[in-house]
Amino acid sequence: MAVSFGTLKGAGLERLSPFRYGRIRDQVLVTNEAGGFVLLSQEEFAALVEGTLAEDNPRYQELQSKHFFRSDAATASLARDYARKNAFLFSGPYLHIVIVTLRCNEVCVYCHASRRDVSEDSFDMKPELARQVVDTIFESPSPVINIEFQGGEPLVNWETVRFLIDYSVEKNRTARKKLEFSLVTNLSLMDDEKLAFLMANNVQICTSIDGPKEVHDHNRKLLRGSSYDQAVQWLRRADQAYREKGLDPDLYHVEALLTVTRKTLEHPREVVDEYIRLGRKAIFLRPLNPFGFALKTFQSIGYTSQDFLRFYFEAMDYMIDLNRRGVEILERTAAILLTKMLTPVDPNYLDLRSPCGAGIGQVAYNYDGTVFTCDEGRMLYQQGDDMFQIGTIPESRFQDLIGDPTVKALAVASCLDNIPGCVDCVFKPYCGVCPVYNYAQQGGIFGQMPTNDRCHIYHSILEYLFGRIAEGDKQVLDILTKWTIVRDRSVFFSHD
Repeated sequence: MAVSFGTLKGAGLERLSPFRYGRIRDQVLVTNEAGGFVLLSQEEFAALVEGTLAEDNPRYQELQSKHFFRSDAATASLARDYARKNAFLFSGPYLHIVIVTLRCNEVCVYCHASRRDVSEDSFDMKPELARQVVDTIFESPSPVINIEFQGGEPLVNWETVRFLIDYSVEKNRTARKKLEFSLVTNLSLMDDEKLAFLMANNVQICTSIDGPKEVHDHNRKLLRGSSYDQAVQWLRRADQAYREKGLDPDLYHVEALLTVTRKTLEHPREVVDEYIRLGRKAIFLRPLNPFGFALKTFQSIGYTSQDFLRFYFEAMDYMIDLNRRGVEILERTAAILLTKMLTPVDPNYLDLRSPCGAGIGQVAYNYDGTVFTCDEGRMLYQQGDDMFQIGTIPESRFQDLIGDPTVKALAVASCLDNIPGCVDCVFKPYCGVCPVYNYAQQGGIFGQMPTNDRCHIYHSILEYLFGRIAEGDKQVLDILTKWTIVRDRSVFFSHD
């Protein structure tokens, strides 16, 4: 909770800058608006409030270094830190998700995209529309443009993917932005020609690996053959292609994502072991989202937030133990949050910003030219709800899209200062809400945090991370700090 002078009383409060506080195990966590934090014993916290914390106490010095004591210099430093952490607010949308097709050759039990059969080519984006989409994307004021190809399965509409890349590169010769491409694919339709083109054009390839073969093939069904075998075969081929270019395999490789279903919950350690076996050093443990087919099949594949957290914490404890033994593996959600907690920068993960990235950090362009605040909004559209549509290409210009009232409403609804339960939460500097999730689950873009499963998950993960830090184990802190190190990959993945 945040400090409230009506609740806390003590002579020391007048000396303190605004802060929030909460209990972490047997300690008190205090945080400020720029994300600085200090863990205090209960006695130290009481002394801080009363103004009797000795200046030679190490906690006093830590509080002072992180600007918890009020002064003109501290206020100026806090303002600079806050501006640096929120620099993303001033650049405009950089992530542009292009849905080149709804067709897909796999049937996933949790499909969020409301896939269509591969025979239904009316659900493909045509090249002329793709040209108009790129023209709109390049109107963004952001100096960085990341175009992410999604589906369905984008390789079903390969010719449009090729066109989008070629035309974007050509257009960037005069726009001179930092241009990046990423392809989200199940890899089953990959071939040598496609892979060579993707490598030649510096495209980051991302796929899904849901764990060991039994779990992956249970979640992601390929009509002919094993989806796991296809994904692993081409993952290894692409990794080899990076090595043949002389690139560091620790830095340049196929990224893999995992969606946790009820089946996955049975295998927390096996999932981690599978990623290590495949040479991955990062795993993204993502809970189900209430969109697309996943909403319809939730009774058979879903679980409670508490079920997910039991799985997550067992996997996290196992990964930290593996790191103790010299095996490198990190969890992406934890790494994002730790970067917010332990470094002066924000990783600009769009789902954990205040306000979130909907319309101001990302835009999603559907195969038919409809445009949405985000991919989640597009997923709801495929279920028949156009709540988050903000325009249509070619009728809408970029300024029309980001000036749409829906974009403004989502910015307000995802600003944590406007949300009861968030504004005074000790974890506010590190968290964020998703208005589309709130709308899908709770019927309104302003979520009810006490009963919000997404809030429960992130709050619990933050509590876990601060709890591990509070243990005072230097080796664990070194491991978690290492997870925040980001090495620049723009040498290969950017078109400047």
